[in-house]
Amino acid sequence: MRSFAVSALDEPPFSPSRHAGTGAAGEESLRWAQSFGLITNGRRLHRLRQAATAELAGRACPDADDDRLRLLTDLVTWLFVVDDACDEDGLGDAPTRLAPVVADLLDVLDGHGAGDRGDGPLGAALADLCRRTRALGRPALLLRFVGQVRDYLLALLWEAANREHRRVPGVAEYVRLRRHTGAVHPALTLTDLAYDAPPEAAHRVEPALVDVETLAVDLVCWCNDLFSYGKENRSGPDAHNLVSAIAAETGGDEPAALRAAAERFNRALAAYAEREAALLAADDPAVLPFLAARRNWVRATYDWSMRAGRYA
Repeated sequence: MRSFAVSALDEPPFSPSRHAGTGAAGEESLRWAQSFGLITNGRRLHRLRQAATAELAGRACPDADDDRLRLLTDLVTWLFVVDDACDEDGLGDAPTRLAPVVADLLDVLDGHGAGDRGDGPLGAALADLCRRTRALGRPALLLRFVGQVRDYLLALLWEAANREHRRVPGVAEYVRLRRHTGAVHPALTLTDLAYDAPPEAAHRVEPALVDVETLAVDLVCWCNDLFSYGKENRSGPDAHNLVSAIAAETGGDEPAALRAAAERFNRALAAYAEREAALLAADDPAVLPFLAARRNWVRATYDWSMRAGRYA
């Protein structure tokens, strides 16, 4: 499947880069995961090593201070642990199984990084992420981060309900919810925090910036869907993939759905480049870090997906 994705997807036209401290961040993040009990056996350690979370974070955030790269890397590590618990360990097979875990994590988010909250490894690790985000002194970004993680957790319950009822969502529904199950928004927020230069709130909600962010999130998620499709379908069909949603809605075969998904990515990439160019032409220095973060995430996801053992 990797060979198909490489041949069918247009390469993002952005220069690749990688943080000099990526290797160290990766080892430190593994120790962080172990310290909270997120890794309890050799199988999970192997799975997390194959995810190469620091490679993704280091490419998405190549110029940040080391401690802020670590915060982003630890978030990506936590997200992959949750993803694997839901997809491979059975946690996300039914809402009734997942709901108590989500309830604990929502309680952590309600604390906004203050106090001792969080039962169990996932809750304790999330509380640590919130505390460290809070300590950086950007309350608006903390609130945004908490809200985005909340959206991610609620979207996981949507996935669990689909699995329980063996339901394949339609393409439009899938695309909208994928923006949340992919957890790209909180990762972008911590990337903005890493550079300490996000646009002011009034600027941040301008339609042009919202549109560019939405396109970037779609590109990251759809790129992941194309590269991960083979892995996710080894043990049976996976409803939560753009290819699966297209195939179910159109009644087409798998090759046609793969081509359609790749074409959707390529059209979105062209639209992204066009709209980013329009924002750059306005010559507003306040939006340059915002655009760089989103551009880096699109490029980083493509480069990381080609190399990560997770999708081999």
